Amino acid sequence: MKPRIALVGAFDSKGAEYAYLREALIAQGAEVFAVNIGTLGTTDRFPVDVEAEAVLATAGEDLVRLRAAGDRGPAMSAAARGLAALLPRLVAENHLSGIIGMGGTGGTSVITAGMRALPVGFPKLCVSTAAAGDTASYVGFKDIILMPSIVDIAGINRISRQILWRAAGAICGMARSAPPPSATDKPVIAASMFGNTTRCVGACRAALETAGFEVLVFHATGVGGRTMESLVDDGLIDAVLDLTTTELADTVAGGVFDAGPDRLAAPGRRGIPHLISNGCIDMVNFGPRHTVPARYAARLLHEWNPSVTLMRTNVEENIAMARAFAAKANAAAGPVAFLLPLRGVSILDGDGQPFCDREADAAFARELKRLLKPSIPLVEIDANINDDAFSAKAVEMLRELIAARRRTT
Repeated sequence: MKPRIALVGAFDSKGAEYAYLREALIAQGAEVFAVNIGTLGTTDRFPVDVEAEAVLATAGEDLVRLRAAGDRGPAMSAAARGLAALLPRLVAENHLSGIIGMGGTGGTSVITAGMRALPVGFPKLCVSTAAAGDTASYVGFKDIILMPSIVDIAGINRISRQILWRAAGAICGMARSAPPPSATDKPVIAASMFGNTTRCVGACRAALETAGFEVLVFHATGVGGRTMESLVDDGLIDAVLDLTTTELADTVAGGVFDAGPDRLAAPGRRGIPHLISNGCIDMVNFGPRHTVPARYAARLLHEWNPSVTLMRTNVEENIAMARAFAAKANAAAGPVAFLLPLRGVSILDGDGQPFCDREADAAFARELKRLLKPSIPLVEIDANINDDAFSAKAVEMLRELIAARRRTT
């Protein structure tokens, strides 16, 4: 079967370049589905399946009004929103098997916004002048391939001809090489971990793998938490063992591992089992000691290593975190539960350790209990988070949540 590739780009300004890329795709055995994001017009060089007017309408914007305004910024922002909303539907309705585009920084930003709305595993390639340096704003947490254009995307020449032909071959190859279904696929559990909870999560992983689950571990460094939530949203995760939620401390206090306001929300949106603990919320993460904000100079600091300085969270910050935890759990559409250790939420919060502060820990638990729906289980255990008793209880509770979910589906 021929791969059906979405060709997405600004056909108003780069019609000749896209015409060549389209020919390269067809020559290499693909069918082409063309989507125009150019707000100034279109092309007569090849048939266009979806015009910019439809893309912008998906974002609630009017193409005529945007053209009359003559402001490129809002037009591109609207195109990005519209493409992200429209592409998943186009993929499903038109049986598309890959997506390719090209552009400078502007075109790349719009095209990759649409690509980020597609699931991990779906082939995505963008030939870009911006395929160098920090590309996080384009790639996000998805498997987008940015291919350097080498020369600007301005005409077809001896360099661009090679790049675009190879790009067409790459996307066609990816579209043809979908992995076969595996008869041995196991239910997937995502687990959050930090250096201060490694022993706990390692023990949980071993027990869950023995019980027939596949466990994916994500380091709670901001990027790790956002990546985990993204995979949950994509439907690639069956349950979440969220024992290390330190990123919420960074959200509250301005640390460097802030995972954003959406942390803890994806499992609830998807309705999948979610066991939550307060692992490592005793610490806010900064870089070397000199990078700690001056307003925190008098706080309890601990140099974990030369590159990481930790700040102990206080009662007020723990109360703020409890409110965020409760809000996300109360909104969950699936089974959710809490497991709280009474003898420390990290190595450093263990009895007699530098961050041991039972008043701050208790403030979190007290506020969480006050706000949490009565129907959501909350278990407290007389153990440190890294004790065997805690990891055994965590595995037991997560498996109970998974069993409850199965009984309702």
